[in-house]
Amino acid sequence: MNLLVSGSVLLIAALAFFSYDLYSYRQLLARNIDAEAQIVGENAVAALLFNDRDAATTTLNGLQRSPDIVAATLLTPDGKPFAHYGTSEAPEAGVNRLAAHETDQVWTSGTRVAIAHRIVFHDQTVGVVWISARLTEIGQRVRRYSLITGLILLLSMAAGSAISSVSQRSIAGPIVSLADTALVVSRGQDYSLRSNVKPDTRELTILVDAFNTMIGQVQERDSELNEARNSLELRVEQRTIQLKNANKELEAFSYSVAHDLRGSLEAISNIAFLLAEDDHVVNNDAIQPMLAMLRHSTTAMAELIEDLLNLARATGAPVSRAPVSLTALARDIAGQLATADPQRDVEFVIGNLPEINADAGLMRIVLDNLLRNAWKYTSHHARARIEFGAKSAGPSNGDSNGLIYFVRDDGAGFNPEQSPKLFELFHRLHDGGQFPGMGIGLATVRRVIERQGGSIWAEGAVEKGATFYFTLDRSAEEWLEEGVHRIA
Repeated sequence: MNLLVSGSVLLIAALAFFSYDLYSYRQLLARNIDAEAQIVGENAVAALLFNDRDAATTTLNGLQRSPDIVAATLLTPDGKPFAHYGTSEAPEAGVNRLAAHETDQVWTSGTRVAIAHRIVFHDQTVGVVWISARLTEIGQRVRRYSLITGLILLLSMAAGSAISSVSQRSIAGPIVSLADTALVVSRGQDYSLRSNVKPDTRELTILVDAFNTMIGQVQERDSELNEARNSLELRVEQRTIQLKNANKELEAFSYSVAHDLRGSLEAISNIAFLLAEDDHVVNNDAIQPMLAMLRHSTTAMAELIEDLLNLARATGAPVSRAPVSLTALARDIAGQLATADPQRDVEFVIGNLPEINADAGLMRIVLDNLLRNAWKYTSHHARARIEFGAKSAGPSNGDSNGLIYFVRDDGAGFNPEQSPKLFELFHRLHDGGQFPGMGIGLATVRRVIERQGGSIWAEGAVEKGATFYFTLDRSAEEWLEEGVHRIA
């Protein structure tokens, strides 16, 4: 940088000096030649008046003492050459056409200077002297300037190299070393490194000390973060083990309670059945409603226990994948529903879908809940239609052939603004007096779908039916995120 700056400044200065010298030299030469022209004019008056060409030529030959003058010509008042000196160069056009009020005229072009001087005797023009000169010393001056500039440039280069060497040792060297250390630290994340540079200047000393202090602080914080992370990982691992043990204990407890409750409920249900067959009870109008309420309560409790067990299996049971026919599962569940209530007029439309790789038990829970929901919420209609099918969602990257599955009904439907609450645990959108239920089934379905890498959502309107969509691989989710129109 020092060499570049000093060399550039020197070249600019040399060019400026040379330009000024050229201008000054040309102006000086013009003044000198003008003086020569006046002298020639005064000496040539007699020769012009008496038409003495030899005397005029002799007068012009006196210009040979000026090495810059290359040609000179005496012109008569009408512009014709009278005498000549030097080369055969003729006056340029317009030189002998001086204005009435002009006595001298100067023309410059590059290294050439031309002078025209009017010769006046007793207020009468007797002729014009024309002189042409060239700046012959310009070449010598250029060579001298180039030599001087070269020598000064060499000296400046030497001085700049010496200064640069000193600057490199005292400034650039420490900075480069510090930058290398910073690069190694940032790439290798090794905060134990320190800069060992010993700079000569106070500013660089402060910079190196600040860098080392910063690295020390980063190293200390990194150590603290590592310790905290290790401690956190250990605590998380311990909590995970505790949570797994608690889940296992809770699962065992749930199955135990469910088994015991089932036994008790069966006993209560059997007793209620026996009482209902007794002649005294049959003829007692006060006991019959109580027995009906008892049977309804035991049935609801059994359904609740079954739903809770399904929720536990959906949450904690390991997922195993095998070829599963959703079509067969749906037809089996539809047949059970139709057999349980043969008086209902419900049309099932089940598509012939390809097999997928999924957990058969968990997928039965999904379809059972969705189809039973559709069955339940169409119960207030004289005729109903329940459909299970799928639409393509684009190329598949998972186990469901890139399909979006749906269960559609034409039942009671729901308010679209409340659709996000459908899958919340123990949350119901309809009154229990209209449609029985505990608000567990759809929450169970969502957990099963999410555990298999898919997602579920619903669309519907009040008294216009509902449609539940679900996917089992990410390809369908990506398709939805790209804004492709959902199934109508």
